[in-house]
Amino acid sequence: MDMKAGKHKVAIIGSGNIGTDLMIKVMRHGRNLEMGAMVGIDPASDGLARAARLGVPTTAGGIEGLLAMESFGDIRIAFDATSAGAHAHHNQLLQQHGVRVIDLTPAAIGPYVVPVVNLDQHLEASNLNMVTCGGQATIPMVAAVSRVAKVHYAEIVASISSKSAGPGTRANIDEFTETTSKAICSVGGAAHGKAIIVLNPAEPPLIMRDTVFTLSDLADEAAIEASIAEMAQAVQAYVPGYRLKQRVQFERIPASAPQNVPGIGLASGLKTTVFLEVEGAAHYLPAYAGNLDIMTSAALACAERLAETSLAAA
Repeated sequence: MDMKAGKHKVAIIGSGNIGTDLMIKVMRHGRNLEMGAMVGIDPASDGLARAARLGVPTTAGGIEGLLAMESFGDIRIAFDATSAGAHAHHNQLLQQHGVRVIDLTPAAIGPYVVPVVNLDQHLEASNLNMVTCGGQATIPMVAAVSRVAKVHYAEIVASISSKSAGPGTRANIDEFTETTSKAICSVGGAAHGKAIIVLNPAEPPLIMRDTVFTLSDLADEAAIEASIAEMAQAVQAYVPGYRLKQRVQFERIPASAPQNVPGIGLASGLKTTVFLEVEGAAHYLPAYAGNLDIMTSAALACAERLAETSLAAA
């Protein structure tokens, strides 16, 4: 088969930082994908200008502009990199035309997906939600502990450079915490979850850092550490800048001296602490913006898998 002829054409809705970085990733690294359209609402945006220079069809007419494009019928997958509020309208229209949707907003219309944890369970879904940047970074670690011991509570703190938080991120802060907390449970396997985001104004800008705390049943600490290392390596397959910042830390909390855990009350067990760093690939965004890079990388990994499955079945 001629792979170029068999590639899935994709559209990216949202010509901001995330959408532009994703476009460059598709063009540089797309194995089963090729750009079909870049969609924005600001005719003067750098993303639309860059797409036009690269020969990608563009429209500044938003979703309606995409639907009116002559080449729209060739689009198989659409990435939505706009906002949670706009996504519901976009998804409704795209579904009417049979276009698969990968949602990079916290709208959570489709199932939460973290590629290394549960993508294979949702290959037939018409809409896949990429949770949040903090979710993509930390949920694999919660899941790594969950496959060794029952996790009663998981808490994540995502610290990102203030410079890497654009208007879309800032508008979705509440959705970020709510969506990530839910996915910690439904994807990561924790009984209770909590998410915190910190916008760090430090100069020079700091690379994304994430801290993951879990409280689980007592278990073999070496087995948990090995599971975490294996999961980190799996994430590195599509996010090379993803790494453990230091060794995993453990603390055994005895039943005689329980700690007060949010949503649970007094509890005992094994506390596991994981420290992560996510450095971006610097395709379009600066290297410190690992929070944005992990979202575009996860979305690309999902789309590649969808296209690969579809092409194999054809």
